[in-house]
Amino acid sequence: MSAVLHRGLARTPPVAVEAKGLWVREASGKAYLDAVSGGAAVSAIGHGDPRLAAAIAAQLEKLAYAHTSFFTSEPAEELAEHLIAKAPAGLSKVLYASGGSEAVEAALKLARQYWLERGRPEKARVIARRQSYHGATLGALSVGGNLPRREAYAPMLFDVTLIEPCYAYRLRRPGESDREYGLRAASELELAILAAGPENVAAFIAEPVVGATLGCAPAVEGYLKRIRQICDRYEVLLILDEVMCGMGRTGYAYACEEDGVAPDLIALAKGLGGGYQPIGAVLVHERIAEAIAAGSGALRHGFTYMGHPVACAAALQVQKIIAEEGLVARARELGARLRRGLEAAFGQHPHVGDIRGRGLFLGLELVADRDSKAPFDPELALHARLKAKAMENGLMVYPSGGTIDGRSGDHVLLAPAYTARETEIEEIVARLEASLDATLKEIGRG
Repeated sequence: MSAVLHRGLARTPPVAVEAKGLWVREASGKAYLDAVSGGAAVSAIGHGDPRLAAAIAAQLEKLAYAHTSFFTSEPAEELAEHLIAKAPAGLSKVLYASGGSEAVEAALKLARQYWLERGRPEKARVIARRQSYHGATLGALSVGGNLPRREAYAPMLFDVTLIEPCYAYRLRRPGESDREYGLRAASELELAILAAGPENVAAFIAEPVVGATLGCAPAVEGYLKRIRQICDRYEVLLILDEVMCGMGRTGYAYACEEDGVAPDLIALAKGLGGGYQPIGAVLVHERIAEAIAAGSGALRHGFTYMGHPVACAAALQVQKIIAEEGLVARARELGARLRRGLEAAFGQHPHVGDIRGRGLFLGLELVADRDSKAPFDPELALHARLKAKAMENGLMVYPSGGTIDGRSGDHVLLAPAYTARETEIEEIVARLEASLDATLKEIGRG
C-alpha cells in the first residue's frame, strides 16, 4: 500500500520514472504520448530538457533560498523584466507565487488592497463566471464556477456573483454572429455590476480561453473588449486568469493579446515554469502598484516561497528557450496543424459536437446526438472511460465531465508541448480517434 494520499484512493497510479520530449515512461517500461503537457498544460517545452537541469543546478550552487522580506534575487529580477517586456500595456510589476491557485489568490488580494489604498473599502465584491475554474484554494474556489469542485466546500467559500460564460457552442442564438453574441454575453457583466451597485464591486475575473471546465472555449470576437469597456465605466478591476492558457499556449505570449485587451492583473503559472519548478506569478498594472506605493507602501500579502530563486531561474530558462526558439509562433503553427487533423478525424463524427480553442489549446465536446447537441448520460462517465482507454493506448489526454452545467456534458482537452514534432501531432490524433471509437463501442454507441 502506498503511503501517499493519491487523488483516487481505490488504486495507486502507475509510477512515472522518466520523461523526454513528449514521452513519459512508467516503471513497467510502457511509454505514453503526452498530449497534455504533463497532464494539465504545464510542460510547455516538453520533458527532460538538459538546459533546465543545468540552470537549476547552477542556481542551487549560488543561492537556493532567500525570504523576500530580506532579499530579492537575480533570477527573480531578470524573470520579471522578461515578463513585463512582453506584457500588455500598463502592466509593470510582477508578484510571484508557487502555482496557479496561489496566483489567483494573490490577484484577488491585490484587487482588494488597491481599493483600500484608494479609500474605497466598500468595493469588495467579485464577479466571476459559471463553468470557470480558477484553482483549488478556498479563495480561488470561491470565484470559480466549477460546481462539482465547489460543492463540498460551499459553506467555507465567500459569496460572489456568477454570470454566464462566453460559450458560443451552446449559448449563441441561431442566426447570431460571434460578435453579436459576444456583445450580448458581455452585457451580463454590466447588469451584474448594476445589480450589486458599482460602488461595491472590486473586480471581475475570467479566463480568456476556459480550460478545464469548458474544454478550451475561447472568448469570441469583441467579448473581452466590451468587458474591458464595462470594467472601465464602473471602476471595476479586470483580472484575467491565464494560468492554463497563457505563456504562449494559444500562439500568443499572453492569450489576451489576440483579443486586443490589457487587463489590470494577469494570473500565470503552468507554462511559466514548464513543470521544471513550481511557480506562479501575477502581472500587476502600474496604477495598482502606484496606489500601494502612495498609500501604505507595503503589500498586505505574502507567501514563504514567493520569488524562490531556483524556481525563478528555471522559469527564466524556460522563457528564454521559448523566445530564442520561436516557440510561441510554433505553438500557433502546430495548433493549426493539430486542428486540421482533428477536423479531418472528427469534423463529421456523430458524437463530436464542437472542436474549439486557440493555438495548442484545443478541445472537443462530446455529444450523444450531434444535431440536437444532447449530452451523454452523466451516469456513463464517458470522460473517465475515455481517459482510461487513452491510457491503455499509450496516450495522455485531459477529459472532463459536467461541461454544460457541472453535471451534464463531456469534453476532452489537448495541449501538447510547443516542441512537438509533426509526426507526434499526427499520432495524437490517431490515438485519440482509436481511443474514442473503443470507448463508444464499450457503451454500445460505436
